[in-house]
Amino acid sequence: MFAKIKLKWRIFGFLLGFCILLLVFLWLSQIVFLNDFYRYFRISEVRNDVSTIVYHIDDEDINEIVDELSVDGDFVADIVDMQGNSLLNGDRQGSRQSTQNSSANIRLITSATRNAGEYYRFTTTQAQSRERRGDSQHQSGGRNSRGRNQSSQSQTESLLYVRIIDERAIIVNAVISPVHATTTALRYQLFVISGVMIILSAILAIIIARRVSKPIEDINDSAMNLAKGQYDTRFNGKGFYEIAGLSETLNTTAIELGRAETLRRELLANVSHDLRTPLSLIYSYAEMMRDFPEDITPEQAETIMEETKRLSGLVNDVLEISKLEAGMEQLNKTRFNLTKNIDETVELMRELLSSQGYTVEFTHGEDIFVEADEAKINSAFYNLLVNAINHAGADQKVIVELTTLENAVTISVTDYGNGISDDDLPFIWDRYYKSKTAHRRAVTGTGLGLSIVKKIIEMHKGSYGVTTNPGKGSTFWITLYA
Repeated sequence: MFAKIKLKWRIFGFLLGFCILLLVFLWLSQIVFLNDFYRYFRISEVRNDVSTIVYHIDDEDINEIVDELSVDGDFVADIVDMQGNSLLNGDRQGSRQSTQNSSANIRLITSATRNAGEYYRFTTTQAQSRERRGDSQHQSGGRNSRGRNQSSQSQTESLLYVRIIDERAIIVNAVISPVHATTTALRYQLFVISGVMIILSAILAIIIARRVSKPIEDINDSAMNLAKGQYDTRFNGKGFYEIAGLSETLNTTAIELGRAETLRRELLANVSHDLRTPLSLIYSYAEMMRDFPEDITPEQAETIMEETKRLSGLVNDVLEISKLEAGMEQLNKTRFNLTKNIDETVELMRELLSSQGYTVEFTHGEDIFVEADEAKINSAFYNLLVNAINHAGADQKVIVELTTLENAVTISVTDYGNGISDDDLPFIWDRYYKSKTAHRRAVTGTGLGLSIVKKIIEMHKGSYGVTTNPGKGSTFWITLYA
């Protein structure tokens, strides 16, 4: 059920709940526990002042110290012996009159003795005062108006604190200012503040919720359009850094999906073209064999075999790129002679293209051994070689070079054709990509080679690249690291 609540209302609920939680805490601290807090701090203050008296209890000016602390701390203090008699000088007895009852002092000392030398208690007394107001006569309509006596009662809370030190007792009587009126004032004030805060927090929560949720709702609507195949959809998330970043990511995703869809359609068109041509030739020659079996020549049979081989290669390449992209292929690394592997592939290609005038040269030093998946590395090199042959220039020359540098081995394949345009260069390794130039049937291969090379080298944690010079040719290279 909670999952169906919109983000806007969730944010609203969280913010409003947080505000209410703060108000509850404020009420507890300012109303419910205000008296307890006040008592706690008052006791702490008295204890600190008594500790000062204890520290100076044997000083000659102890009377002045006690009187000064009494004035600053708003309490009455006295030092008495264990019989309750005052030990301070009598010149200021008036200021200590509330602690001069010996029997009461003895009871306090006894209580402190039972409590490990320290004792305190709170007491409440009723104070009544009478006040005469308006004691005057007024002539008004022939009647006299005399003043009235008014009386009022109030509660006063006191703190009695006793500490025993070296057969002497320090007795403090501190009046605690009534906080009832303060609590009442705070209560009414908090009623007003709570109402205002709840209203303002509700308004603020709605504003924040809308600001946060509105861009996300817009992104969600655009994402639904993208899911329907509308790859020209653009996301315009604003207001927050994360939402703007999400919008940029989704815009990039939409662009890539749109480009992948375009390339997929082009691939289908190109593969259809590559399939249609050999299938037409095979059908034509098969029909001729049926109608004129006596006119069959070895060349016609060879053509059928070549076109069938071309179709098999196309299907195999499509299956291979699909497996590589799906992560179904696993590496089977072994240590093998890379120089020999490349030399055998080059020699095979020479024999295949010997009648068409192509020249493939292979330059290398001493034999180089690497640890990799031999079959996949051979497939990557074969595709680079086929790509170079398909784009070779008028001289029909391709150069293969194998070099080493520290812990890296590089295979480079160079052709002297037309090179690659700046528009095509960033995309030549992408799946399904085909140059915008007119589609030309390859001498050999299927046109998916560079995508296969990219996937195989990435599986080996190697690197790949191309350097090109428009009008003069290109050099593709792959590097394996030890």
